Amino acid sequence: MAWFDAELRVEKSQIRIAHFTDSHLFADQTGEYFGVNTALNFERTLAAMAQEEFDFVVFGGDLTQDHSAESYQLFARLVAQSPLQCPVLWVPGNHDDVSLLEEISCGQIFCHKRVCGPFGQVLLVNSKSETPAGWCNEEHMAELAHHLNRKTIVFAHHHPKPIDGYLDKHMLENGPKLLNTLVDTNQVVGLFHGHVHHEYQQRFRALPVFATPATSIQFEKYTVDWQQRDLGPAYRQISFTEHGIETEVRWLER
Repeated sequence: MAWFDAELRVEKSQIRIAHFTDSHLFADQTGEYFGVNTALNFERTLAAMAQEEFDFVVFGGDLTQDHSAESYQLFARLVAQSPLQCPVLWVPGNHDDVSLLEEISCGQIFCHKRVCGPFGQVLLVNSKSETPAGWCNEEHMAELAHHLNRKTIVFAHHHPKPIDGYLDKHMLENGPKLLNTLVDTNQVVGLFHGHVHHEYQQRFRALPVFATPATSIQFEKYTVDWQQRDLGPAYRQISFTEHGIETEVRWLER
């Protein structure tokens, strides 16, 4: 099956989406990433999103920090135990194993990479490569371009534009090609990504590009040095209609 074959229908002219990303879970629910209990932050984020009426939520990748099968099982268990009721979709991050993500995709967790309805469509791109940097191969890029035939928002893990920070060494290596592909169709109204562990808003030509902070820890902005800060978890809410998008980041208290 091709990446975008499975379609999830939402019969609404306006939808509300949450984007949450970079949980960096461990097999052990008490595991800490730079001194932060990532499972606890993840639970808090799920609970906060459950208080709002989202049609579905998109997990932006980097589920795991220790690369264990048990960390994926913990993700699925925490979702199932949470008050969040809507579908959970995902894109893979550089830390992730797609086969393990597919294994936990049942019940509330969906494998679908295309959501369509009167509002337009949402496409979830695979930017995972063999290295921490991202890459969208030619076949995937062609399949993406084929589906860009209506108003669209796109999610990916890696950032396609430099952020003037440490993680630029691990950005989407063919980001300009992806961005030009999106813009040239005149159909894409927003691109959302994770990976950079902080909030950013940029533009490429007429396309707005949004980074969502992590549920784990954030990385200091605009420095080539690796610096992390515990600012508390965050997620992004998005309202999408045929007329465009509105979005803002919601920070949770530490």
